[in-house]
Amino acid sequence: MVTLLLDSTQLEIALSATERVLAFHRGNIVIDRSTITKVQLTDDGWTWLRGVPSPGTHLRGIVAMGTWKSAGGDDFAIIRRHRPGVVIDLDGTGDLNRVILTTRHGLALVTALRLDVPEEAADVADIAAAQRKPSKPRVIAPRPATA
Repeated sequence: MVTLLLDSTQLEIALSATERVLAFHRGNIVIDRSTITKVQLTDDGWTWLRGVPSPGTHLRGIVAMGTWKSAGGDDFAIIRRHRPGVVIDLDGTGDLNRVILTTRHGLALVTALRLDVPEEAADVADIAAAQRKPSKPRVIAPRPATA
């Protein structure tokens, strides 16, 4: 699973060794925060995939990792199975137009991108844990009987 690191100036997608091999990518993906135009949650990253892997790994329904080229621009994808994820649209000034990631921390990422964050990088999972509120037991009041 990718590790998302966010600070006040950039979002860094830290890839594991396996992800680097499957994505044919040497280093981490670093995105300047000012280039992010929109962040969307998705139930299935496969619906957002466009174009052809160039270079990348594609096993339909199982894994899609790497750079995908299309008429709309270049996208970077790390998609596993049909799991929830996040789609990050960029302004196109860099090499990529969009990033599609399978992550269970999508909501935390969307929330963190809206807030001011500390100067040092923090793992998005830590941000999500800090924002979780303890759940209160739900009380259902009985209705009075009607005649």
